[in-house]
Amino acid sequence: MQTYAGVGAAPIKARETVHHRVVIIGGGTGGITVAAQLARKGVRDIAIIEPSSKHYYQPLWTLVGAGVAKPEQSVRDEAQFIPKGARWIQDYAVEIDPDQQIVCTRNGTRVRYDFLVVAPGVVSEWSKIQGAEEALGHNSVSTNYSYELAPKTWEFIQQTKEGVALFTMPNNAEPGYTIKCGGAPQKIAYMAADYFRMHNRPVKVIYATAGNTIFTVPEFCKVLEGVCARYNIEVLTGHELVAVDPVRKVATFALKDKPGEVREIEFNMLHIGPPQRPPQFVRESPIAHQEGRFVGFVKVDIHTLQNPDYPNVFALGDASGLPTSRTGSAVRKQAPVLVHNLLRVMDGKEPDKHYGGYTACPIVTGYGRMVLAEFDYSGKPTPTIPFINTCKERFDMWLLKKYGLPWMYWNLMLRGLA
Repeated sequence: MQTYAGVGAAPIKARETVHHRVVIIGGGTGGITVAAQLARKGVRDIAIIEPSSKHYYQPLWTLVGAGVAKPEQSVRDEAQFIPKGARWIQDYAVEIDPDQQIVCTRNGTRVRYDFLVVAPGVVSEWSKIQGAEEALGHNSVSTNYSYELAPKTWEFIQQTKEGVALFTMPNNAEPGYTIKCGGAPQKIAYMAADYFRMHNRPVKVIYATAGNTIFTVPEFCKVLEGVCARYNIEVLTGHELVAVDPVRKVATFALKDKPGEVREIEFNMLHIGPPQRPPQFVRESPIAHQEGRFVGFVKVDIHTLQNPDYPNVFALGDASGLPTSRTGSAVRKQAPVLVHNLLRVMDGKEPDKHYGGYTACPIVTGYGRMVLAEFDYSGKPTPTIPFINTCKERFDMWLLKKYGLPWMYWNLMLRGLA
């Protein structure tokens, strides 16, 4: 596997042992943001383990799936965002040994660290839904949780002239599983419903979620229930997608309130929100929770982001065991807390900065409409934009989603400036 060295760093040979003061697993939103902020604080000996040569702004995929953004707008070269002087180890992490303070990569490189930041993201577990992986991209079955497949969603929406458009949300409460941006499966349902309305198509939209409600924060749930009523979307709660038959175009759901029973729903188009969990090397590491709701996720103090068993290990983002929604806006608030506390630990001090669980979910509710749901660990709304009621559907929030947030992401957040 190829490796890449940033300015001042020598290339790494396979099966070599290298050492860095700070090693970051993951070159996505969390990893790059932390690396950029550390570099701006004067930390020089940083290595980033990330296999992908591309960096994706995944929140834009909802708009790609709705036909109002191009997929290429969501991707840049990863090399653009490696901080100057940091080493990019372009390989997969496959093992974390926190006792020996070593991360092993797929090609056999052993990366020793003094301090470790874990931000590998989560992976989609399509095997939990029988027939889903084979169906994706064909027979009107798609997902916006993929750069390649989001354009297929738009293609299938346009092709759907009548019948049922089905959108699903996985069991987000199952121990060991999650979904990043939990609002995304319903965002595309709203966009599709608006498209069908504008084109006078007799398409019935169904949103089936394994949860008990469409949104966990009551203030925003009420707004979204009104959106569903406007589009006449049928909301099915307690429905967990377990199988897909793309030939018969039938989706099978386990009924959460009737254990052992299933329900089949015929569809003309299906969008799947996949069950997701941390990569295997995280789940099998001693730094992960061994039981409970976040089994397999990195164990961290939910306020300081420090691992309680290995004080030189920190984590943020989707793979961290934090009881909040997994979004880029959450990472934006987590990163400065992690960097501050990591620097204190590096100086022999205790962490003293706290993350309160802030996250935000920009929920597009139609073409030209968006609700900005911001809340914390307690589920309390925590608006950050003054003088604007972001609980309401707004056109200016749509502009923020389509133009403002992507610009902030590429130019500020990944540069350590936001």
